[in-house]
Amino acid sequence: MISFSKRIFLAFTLVLLCGAAHAQKIEEGFDYRVLPVPQPVETKGKVEVIEFFWYGCPHCYDFEPELSAWVKRQPKDVVFRRVPVAFRDDFLPHSQLYYALEAMGKGDALNEKVMYAMHKENKRLLTETEIADWVASQGVDRNTFLATYRSFAVVSKARAAKQLTEAYRIDGVPTIVMQGKYVTSPSIAGTKAKAIAVMDYLEEKIRKDKYRQ
Repeated sequence: MISFSKRIFLAFTLVLLCGAAHAQKIEEGFDYRVLPVPQPVETKGKVEVIEFFWYGCPHCYDFEPELSAWVKRQPKDVVFRRVPVAFRDDFLPHSQLYYALEAMGKGDALNEKVMYAMHKENKRLLTETEIADWVASQGVDRNTFLATYRSFAVVSKARAAKQLTEAYRIDGVPTIVMQGKYVTSPSIAGTKAKAIAVMDYLEEKIRKDKYRQ
């Protein structure tokens, strides 16, 4: 026979467990949205994850540690890429900076340093000269960088990123889009931790749906 005190303890434990389960409940329309018109994915038979971001966004900088940790623990069927967002034309240099670093194989090493420079060292990096000076300070050849930064390929990618942002109806960053149609973010989900939980949920959902769009 269970004592009264034990029954109270079990009831309290059940309330806590139910509360935790409810807190992690993931619902369409609340924790993520589904785009009315899915966009084509680049890689078939994979889970495609895109982060729309802007170097100058404090929320992107704040989300970066959790997002990077999530990316590092993903299996081989998850393809992750970033798309720089320029909501204004004067932010396009940041998109060019991103693609120039990517083209030079310096993205993984310097992307977080770009954000640190902007958010902790108050560097704007909005002009070609400011950007080139900063990149050179990181040990990258200035002339090689400028040639890449000004290249047709990099400028085209920056413009294509702007078009992709419009196609996905991105109105704020950071925003995560999975499989060309599922949209979530810390602001949509409510917290950074919940956004990561939603991403895990959508990842499994996409697998169960055989990677279909």
